[in-house]
Amino acid sequence: MSEGTLHWPGVEEAIRDGRAPDAGVIAELTGGVVALGSRGAAVEGERLRERVLGFGPLEQWVGAAEVTDILVNGDGSVWVDRGSGVEGTGQVLMASDARALATRLAGLARRRLDEAQPWVDAVLPGGVRLHAILPPLAEHGTHLSLRLARRQPVGVEGLRRLGSVGGEMASALSRIVAARLSFLVVGGTGAGKTTVLGALLADCAPDQRIVVAEDVRELEPSHPHVVRLQGRSANVEGAGAVTLVDLVRQALRMRPDRLVVGEVRGAEVRELLAALNTGHDGGTGTLHANGLDRTPARIEALGALAGLDRDAVHAQLRGAVDVVVEVGRVGGGRVVRAIGVTRWTGSEVVIDEALVREGPRDGCIGAGQGWVDDVRRGPGADRLEEMLRERGT
Repeated sequence: MSEGTLHWPGVEEAIRDGRAPDAGVIAELTGGVVALGSRGAAVEGERLRERVLGFGPLEQWVGAAEVTDILVNGDGSVWVDRGSGVEGTGQVLMASDARALATRLAGLARRRLDEAQPWVDAVLPGGVRLHAILPPLAEHGTHLSLRLARRQPVGVEGLRRLGSVGGEMASALSRIVAARLSFLVVGGTGAGKTTVLGALLADCAPDQRIVVAEDVRELEPSHPHVVRLQGRSANVEGAGAVTLVDLVRQALRMRPDRLVVGEVRGAEVRELLAALNTGHDGGTGTLHANGLDRTPARIEALGALAGLDRDAVHAQLRGAVDVVVEVGRVGGGRVVRAIGVTRWTGSEVVIDEALVREGPRDGCIGAGQGWVDDVRRGPGADRLEEMLRERGT
């Protein structure tokens, strides 16, 4: 049986009657098949639910607690990330099954996926992030990516339990949040930026209103007052798009105590820097950058997309961002590698290392493995301490 074909008594009739595929309809259909017996009907009902409501042939990986990403390539091969890099599963989907699954999941997210709209980027019910792209844009066949919404750690203490941060850095991060210093979390793809940011937001005072703007919802901070804004792609006529630039502007009118941009990756950097320069203390976001020293250049590049020249970017950055937190993968875990502070040289902003993790670059340091609390103090350490004391933490 392929993903796109359902040979079950009553299914075609239900479709023709316009009945939506929900759990009640499936129970009704499977419950009425006496020949299979109650156990057989339950098994077949579960298979039908997976194909109509669930993730079909990928259900086993969605249900695996350690899996964070599921990738289906154009050749049908299925790959997963369990936290230590992408690995093959040996499973291969038929081309028709992969396409039918991607199309159905897009429909669950209320998005269109066909020749007229050959890609989709959306969030499914339950928080799974979906990206799919069809041929001929993708070579050989449908490419499908699922990022699973695992429960984010609560606070700096949650990061410690995961093995992501040790004592001295944990104390510094707690004080940075309490002092309402503005900060960016930087790192490569899959380094754990969203995880770290979500944990830090959970430590914000409960009376603070956090307004989060994201292209696609990923942040799930454990905090009692979070307002979420999510972007929207253009329709097939090219109209109706809502960008992060739009969302940041709207967020500023919603009385945020903390303005958060889930991922700064375009012209919205202009609005964010401007907001952080006008009294919105404690603002934050994530940024793709390969290290503390590469962060200013990355912000320059994004500023250019917003029409800002280099001097304008650094003039805005000077008063906008206080701290940069670098995260990355080490062995089998995602860790906080360094904390840096910004410094104005008279012509540009640079980032000085304040605290740097000195533990082994290889070997397992993941959840349950503890932390090698070996931290080197860099040239920015005294400046960080001064900033924290000025804020009373």
